[in-house]
Amino acid sequence: MFIATLLTNPETPKLDRVAVESLRNAWGGGDAVWLDPGVAAEFALEAMPANLWEVWDGFQAMGIDLAVQPAVGRKKRMLIADMDSTMIQQECIDELADEAGVGPYVAGITARAMNGELEFDAALRARVGLLRGLEEAVIARVIRDRITLMPGGRALVATMRGHGGYAALVSGGFTAFTGAIAGVLGFDENRANTLLVEGGRLTGAVAEPILGRAAKVQALEEISARLGISPADAVAVGDGANDLGMLGLAGMGVALHAKPSVQAECAVRVNHGDLSALLYLQGYRREEFLA
Repeated sequence: MFIATLLTNPETPKLDRVAVESLRNAWGGGDAVWLDPGVAAEFALEAMPANLWEVWDGFQAMGIDLAVQPAVGRKKRMLIADMDSTMIQQECIDELADEAGVGPYVAGITARAMNGELEFDAALRARVGLLRGLEEAVIARVIRDRITLMPGGRALVATMRGHGGYAALVSGGFTAFTGAIAGVLGFDENRANTLLVEGGRLTGAVAEPILGRAAKVQALEEISARLGISPADAVAVGDGANDLGMLGLAGMGVALHAKPSVQAECAVRVNHGDLSALLYLQGYRREEFLA
């Protein structure tokens, strides 16, 4: 059995009964279940639809996300999440670079690296090198003034933890940011790269080894083994090429507002919903969300 889930942005609910029932009838699905009126609905299917991606394209044009996944094991016991452009709406290194006066140049490198056009480790070293001499105190100011949380993140972490799940923030960014964001959102642990500092200023280097694509996979394997569960019991979310390994290994890998090359390799793509989509995809109703 499979479950088809339709969802949209909770800030602009546009999912109507006609759209849901029309698809249900076309695919011969079971009764529609509304997880959140106007925002998310689901129905059961006996087989994976052959025209899934053709239908997906049509719903994208309507501002609606669609995913079909196995019904068994949908509710996950672990959340492993990227940070930049996933749990927060910015790329931290781009914000630091803006403070250092090289923002547009670094942002261009970041976009190419996240789309898989550049090797992650080398791109990170190059970008950090341009931050040499920046005052360490700038980091706190960037967190305070420039960083905003991705909508739905608080509910996602709180709800999964409230139902016995474990939450890990694993980023190719920096510990100075993940520590703060993990604390605000309630993650159980966080892993990231460390910016090196001397005399209160960034040295332009990052501690080795760099936490990139392979390290995110390793984190998923290590944490799930420690918890006595399988990577199949985890939901992973990210947007960049360095997330593809963990997205592919997790039982549910969600490409959230992801780069084109990332979407192309993921079966679950959320382009219109926010982080609460990960709860609807697991079958949670809106009234089950924890704040």
